[in-house]
Parts: sequence; C-alpha cells; structure tokens
Amino acid sequence: MTRDEAWTLLCEHTKGESLRRHALAVEAAMRHFARKGGEDEETWAVTGVLHDFDYEEDPSGHPQRGRPILEQAGVPGPVVHAIQSHGDHLGIPRVTPMEKTLYAVDELTGFVAAVALVRPSKRVADVDAPAVRKKMKDKAFARAVSREAMLRAADDLGVPFDDLVSQVVLAMSAEAGVLGLAGAS
Repeated sequence: MTRDEAWTLLCEHTKGESLRRHALAVEAAMRHFARKGGEDEETWAVTGVLHDFDYEEDPSGHPQRGRPILEQAGVPGPVVHAIQSHGDHLGIPRVTPMEKTLYAVDELTGFVAAVALVRPSKRVADVDAPAVRKKMKDKAFARAVSREAMLRAADDLGVPFDDLVSQVVLAMSAEAGVLGLAGAS
C-alpha cells in the first residue's frame, strides 16, 4: 500500500481535521525515525497515517474492529500488527522497532502539539523537553494523555525521554505548516 492509498483510506473513515492532523504528525515522526534507523520510510509512513483511521467511527472498538478493513484494503501484515499493538488494552506485545516507535510517538505527538498551541508563538519549533516536562506535571493539561505511558514508551524504545521529545519536535517542525503549528499569524 502506498502512502497516498493510506491517506485515501484514512479520509474515508476520518472526517475530522484534528484527527487527520494527528495522523500527519505521527506520519512525520514515523518517517523521521525510519530515516534515522535505516528502515523503510514508506512502510513506516503508512503505519503513521493509518494508526487511528478507525477511531472516529468507533472509539471503543479501536483498533481491533479496524483490522478487517485494513486487511481487506491490502495493508501489509506488519503494518496491521503495529497498529493493533498500539492499543494497550489488546495486550499485543510491541516487538519490532516500528511497533515500538508508533507507540512512543502516538501520544507524544499530540502532547507536543498541545504544548505548542498554548505557547505565545504557537510554533512547534519552540517546544523543548523542559516545556513538555513542565506541562506533564499539570494534570489538568491534556488530561487524557497518560504521562506514564509516554515515559514507558521511551524506555521501551531505548531512548531517553528528553531525546525522544527533541526528535519528535524536529520531525513535527519539518511539517509545521500542514500541522497548523508554524506559528501565530
């Protein structure tokens, strides 16, 4: 499956702009880490684009109920498995670098975007690890995001959390315009 085919599938099932932007943020991070690790960038990008494709239609059935749709669309098995493994409630072990990276960047990209949007500049490039850690202490800020899961994901990936934040910010900064995080106009 190509990245464009993945985007079409996402848009068939996801109408909301914020969830589409989240998919683009995760795609940017996945591409970044694929390049860094010498992995297949297109496969990792497709994984990022599709990871939440079914969430809007069925939040309580995500991601397990989306699996047959992905398989019928011809999404490769490793991509389907990575998407399934990012749902903690399914208990599917994350083994491959792609699976671990998807889990590590999923919540973090959303959290980084939220931090950027409350900064005066509204620029993701102005976010750093200390700013993220400070907002993590504020339990009312992005309360649905598990701080423990973000920290655990960095550990599972074998990357210090502050380094993971820096790399995610770098990846998102490269796509800041399409993510709506290029700054206040």
